[in-house]
Amino acid sequence: MLTIAYIGNGKSANRYHLPFSTKLKDKINVKTIYSRRAESDWDKLEGVKYTTNIDDVLNDPEIQLVVVSTPSHLHYRYGKMILEHGKNALVEKPFTETAEEAKELFKLAKEKGLLIQCYQNRRFDSDFLTVQKVIESGVLGDILEVEMHYDYFRPEVPENVHEFSKDTSYLYGHGCHTIDQVLSYFGSPDTIHYDVRQLLGKNRMNDYFDLDLYYGIMKVSVKSSYFRLKERPSFVVYGKKGIFVKQTKDRQEEHLKMFYMPDNEDFGIDLPEHYGVLTYVDDDGIYHEEKVVSEIGDYSRVYDRLYETIINGKEKLVKDEETIQQMEILEEGIKNI
Repeated sequence: MLTIAYIGNGKSANRYHLPFSTKLKDKINVKTIYSRRAESDWDKLEGVKYTTNIDDVLNDPEIQLVVVSTPSHLHYRYGKMILEHGKNALVEKPFTETAEEAKELFKLAKEKGLLIQCYQNRRFDSDFLTVQKVIESGVLGDILEVEMHYDYFRPEVPENVHEFSKDTSYLYGHGCHTIDQVLSYFGSPDTIHYDVRQLLGKNRMNDYFDLDLYYGIMKVSVKSSYFRLKERPSFVVYGKKGIFVKQTKDRQEEHLKMFYMPDNEDFGIDLPEHYGVLTYVDDDGIYHEEKVVSEIGDYSRVYDRLYETIINGKEKLVKDEETIQQMEILEEGIKNI
């Protein structure tokens, strides 16, 4: 068993972590959850120790992995603290505020023979996995362009933020999802064009971004806005022979917000109306248009891989250099405001 603890007992821990770590009952043992405040809006898990004393986490010899699910400005501090106490660490995204902080943490982990990794659960989004399946089928031919959109219509969010900060930046808060997907699948780009904005005016919240990452002739665009009354498709993939459009996002978050948990067999699974549409011309010049059954997303695969890495010595899911490069991209993007 891999015995773990959490620092933070808010939405991040209870919505995006605990439903998936506790699902792996034969591999993961959640022992302790630390929070500065004893009171919480979330129900307590049976058999888990809740504490306001962080020493109950850091000085417990049974705990092998500590998960940091706090506001992002605390990630570096807690990550370093965990490593210095001889424990492995899983840190929510964005991993740190700067690439230099990320490099320092990876260096410290290496010196101590420990693991520290960013929690990139969106690698196991259904829509992203389905796009990979379509690309690898080869029916689109050479890929020319990929568009990735992460849109909301929540004008009240930027309207209620009156000063710029990395903590509230849309690029830092949400670009860390999609940029990691790009780096994990397509690798390091040749060049990047940045369009990062504050739609409500200078020194206000960063509420829009549009990054173009170039790989030879192929362009991958990552676009997000808080002012999209109608969302753009989650993914559009253009090839020399056709196009694939996945309109809807992975449904795991949708179900979690309804407290419909991963122990349900149909959790996060697309219905036929959510399937993407593949349109292409085959080698005989025949036109095809068909729905593609979505792959099944599952964020518990992050914890399953952590178990294999820490207990069985398998390679890390998220490479250090991928996290460092993502932090460099986020930093450069903010400079371009």
